[in-house]
Amino acid sequence: MKGNAIVAQSGGPTAVINASAAGIIHAAMKAPEINRVFAAHNGILGVLNDEIYDLGMEDPATLEELRWSPASALGSCRHKVKSDEERNHIIEVFKKHDIRYFFYIGGNDSMDTADKVSKLAGRTGYEMRAIGIPKTIDNDLAETDHCPGFGSVIKYLAAMTMEAGRDTEAMYTADTVNIIEAMGRNAGWIAAGTALARRSVEDAPHIILLPEVPFERAAFSAEVQHYLDTIKRCVIVVSEGTKYPGGSFLNETRGDFAKDAFGHVQLGGAAQALQAIVQEDCKVKARIAMPSTIQRTGAHFASLTDNEEAYGAGRRAVEAALEGVTDKMVTLVRESESPYKCGYGLTDLSKVANGEKYFPVEWISEDGFFVTEDFTRYARPLIQGETKPPMLDGLPRYVRTSKHYITQEKKHGPI
Repeated sequence: MKGNAIVAQSGGPTAVINASAAGIIHAAMKAPEINRVFAAHNGILGVLNDEIYDLGMEDPATLEELRWSPASALGSCRHKVKSDEERNHIIEVFKKHDIRYFFYIGGNDSMDTADKVSKLAGRTGYEMRAIGIPKTIDNDLAETDHCPGFGSVIKYLAAMTMEAGRDTEAMYTADTVNIIEAMGRNAGWIAAGTALARRSVEDAPHIILLPEVPFERAAFSAEVQHYLDTIKRCVIVVSEGTKYPGGSFLNETRGDFAKDAFGHVQLGGAAQALQAIVQEDCKVKARIAMPSTIQRTGAHFASLTDNEEAYGAGRRAVEAALEGVTDKMVTLVRESESPYKCGYGLTDLSKVANGEKYFPVEWISEDGFFVTEDFTRYARPLIQGETKPPMLDGLPRYVRTSKHYITQEKKHGPI
């Protein structure tokens, strides 16, 4: 099938989402079946708004360095395609630009969008192929061993936790407790990943709180006090989605959290809630650290393994589409543990769209305040190696695409 291809990114950025885009772009530009390779500016919104630009007009050096740049260089969005009217409009834009290959990099909501658009195209007789490429720091996508972006976020956050632990060790007479808030909507994968920083009983983190374990204040305060009594300090990592037994979030007082376009609660503030509890129950000073979105785009300390797997997932998506595959997402398949080896598979977009992978209960310690060795064996291979982004004046050099729009009506031209 001859035609053009389009690449789009959606949802929260990561340190390696551009590596997946680079994999798609490099493979698609070499494919004789693909005439031109386009990008949608800001995900599916770029298609809806006909804000589409030609990646073939970019400087090849920019496309090469795209692999080492953080966040979503093509632009992202959190837009839920809710109506047949919008889906029909997407198909019309695809027809207008002869787009036959649709590559969407994102999480479960993005896979749902790609699935529904592709199925509508099939019902209306427009031949196209849609392939999803997994992306999420949360590591909560079903059907895949792990997600591109996860290895880099836990590498970065574990290092931050390690360093925060040494700071607390030096200053424990004044700053006795340090609470670090990790991202993670409903699953505790990211917070759990900081366990990789702990090599001895004195190392941080000492306590990890996960959404999968209901928060019990008395037990928590007793655990903090245990560390205060034994090593005189305590470093806690809390997942932002941690909840009380009744289901309310740690910092939930009014139930008026903001929500995104998909109805997901916008979290944050768990660290402050714990700070108040520690200071009241244990009578010590507690500091808090909220890396927030910084933790997900740390490309200067990204995992080389993560980057290589993300790039490979993009290339595999193009290969699958050229083989005639559609309505599938590329999956990461752990083929062996020692030595670690990862391959690629395919799964139905609909299975990913309707699934969510929580942190396994069997990987949580018996007391609920840490994780088991089984998890660290799973996670450790994902953080191996470091990327080396191009540098300029002592800092990383990150690229931007020049955006040569193909729509003639756009008067401002490249930006």
